[in-house]
Amino acid sequence: MTNNPIETKQPRLWEVDTVRGIAIMLMVFYHFMWDLNFLHLYPLNIYGTAWQSFARSVATIFIFVLGLSLTLSYQRVRPHKSSGYIFQKHLWRGGQIFGLGMVITIATYFFIGPNGFVIFGILHLLGFAVVFGYPFLALNKWIALLTGLGMIGLGAYLDGLTSPSPWLIWLGIKQVGRSMVDFYPVLPWTGIVLLGIFTGHSLYPNGQRHFDLFDLSDQPPVPGLCFLGRHSLLIYLVHQPILIGVLMLGVELLNR
Repeated sequence: MTNNPIETKQPRLWEVDTVRGIAIMLMVFYHFMWDLNFLHLYPLNIYGTAWQSFARSVATIFIFVLGLSLTLSYQRVRPHKSSGYIFQKHLWRGGQIFGLGMVITIATYFFIGPNGFVIFGILHLLGFAVVFGYPFLALNKWIALLTGLGMIGLGAYLDGLTSPSPWLIWLGIKQVGRSMVDFYPVLPWTGIVLLGIFTGHSLYPNGQRHFDLFDLSDQPPVPGLCFLGRHSLLIYLVHQPILIGVLMLGVELLNR
């Protein structure tokens, strides 16, 4: 959901923004259906396999594209800025996104309640990954690939473990008796970011496209999707309050 963590003056790649734009539309749709169920307006098995697989698939796109975007930004800035400057930008950007995740934590604690609020959701993960992924941007891409696959495998193992304590939730070990909406722990999900970094190095060395792609940047609906992709973080932050507000207002008007 986050835009490129480091600003560059080079043209954006329309295909990357388009994929992110499609993903944000799908996420808004999922959250709309979640809200209908949560507000008891339309019964859905939103925690069933089908809906959860849909939600995880959309989130995977965001997380993967983050890794790819990190690579693009790094490759474009590296010739002009020092490593210290680039790391500071990553640290600042990651801290911002993680801080927004904490805002979501507080908001959901009061809206959903102490058993179900977001403890380590997708914004926490993305903020963490912006900083964690930095060293892999300068390493051989195969190190990112192998580490990413290892993290995914380890995360699959940890997914079956539980703990009486909440202190390992961020790592991927669930707490006994606690349910959470929007749970994206470091393992396995940071591994997806590293796969995105590997793909970025493979397909966009030096921050430029190195494969043939028919230009659809001016063809509808691509410009609109690119706009959504460029502003995906803002859309993620505001869409739920808007959706819930509109639905609750509609219910109030119908009950009058």
